[in-house]
Amino acid sequence: MAAKAVANVGILTGGGDCPGLNAVIRAVVKTAVGEYGWRVIGIEDGFDGLLEQDKVCPLGIDDVRGILPRGGTILGTANHGNPFARCAQRNGETVIYDASDEVLNAIKDLRLDALVVVGGDGTLGAAKDLADLGAPIVGVPKTIDNDISATDVTFGFDTALVTATEAIDKLHTTAESHHRVMIVEVMGRNAGWIALHAGIAGGADVILIPELPFDINSVCEKIRERDRTGRKFSIIVAAEGAAPRGGQPVYQDKGDALRQSHLGGIGNAVARQIAELCGAEARCTVLGHLQRGGSPTPFDRILGTRFGVAAVRAVAEGNLGVMVALRGAQITTVTLADAVRQTKRVDTDGELVRTAKGLGVVLG
Repeated sequence: MAAKAVANVGILTGGGDCPGLNAVIRAVVKTAVGEYGWRVIGIEDGFDGLLEQDKVCPLGIDDVRGILPRGGTILGTANHGNPFARCAQRNGETVIYDASDEVLNAIKDLRLDALVVVGGDGTLGAAKDLADLGAPIVGVPKTIDNDISATDVTFGFDTALVTATEAIDKLHTTAESHHRVMIVEVMGRNAGWIALHAGIAGGADVILIPELPFDINSVCEKIRERDRTGRKFSIIVAAEGAAPRGGQPVYQDKGDALRQSHLGGIGNAVARQIAELCGAEARCTVLGHLQRGGSPTPFDRILGTRFGVAAVRAVAEGNLGVMVALRGAQITTVTLADAVRQTKRVDTDGELVRTAKGLGVVLG
């Protein structure tokens, strides 16, 4: 059966921003317009843009010139824009309601034959639910956390990893100079990919990840061992979702109707415990949104570009309700259902964890 003729394709970026989003947008526009002669509609601020008609605009070749090396997204984004749980103010109160019908109607009103949705697990989960209702969607996986299981790597991860590793390298020299324990807290939510990769790349002595609850006594023993052998400093990398054995992750806030609770604070908590138990001077640096910013690395530019081109080709083939993914060296597609079925977390018995342990790194 031949694929349906395509005339109009929309694209939106949802969830937290990350380097490489503009590479995807550029690739979608250049391929859709240049190769297929389609019209591309840019939708601002994630799914919210479909509910506010003044937030859509045509995107041509000229509109994407020069954006390849730029961080962020020219379309804007929203990390609380789930159309199935949309927040609004009514009569002075915050209410949450299902706006999925409005989104479906907007897709029809804009005469979109397909919608390319670029996002992480939350955005792609909403995309999957919209696709189940008949929306013509192709997903593109984006997150610095690298926690989408259906793809080997997500774009944005490599740039965040470089940022984290460079920070560790800089803190290494000041830690050694002042004989301090330096703790670097990195993002990742409930997955330890950034912490584990950056910790190995930066020569960390301790790496704390959500998948392996830690014993603070083991951490302190590592610090004491280094001190006994003349190494008067230590480097600890802590994922924001790391937690002690029998304890819970640390949150910055309790969240509200508009936003979920945010992980953060484990680095400072560990610093306080080290000072109390070891008597060592400990300092914590929280990288936070630095990991989301900046120009994408060549790897992320290339991966984002490959994803964008593959998403347009999927539309051309009538292959909807899917997400493009990197498997080995090839770009392929998987169903949106498979894409969001589970979170990809660090294998605690995997080769990367064994590598860290082989180096003498304390994990947990």
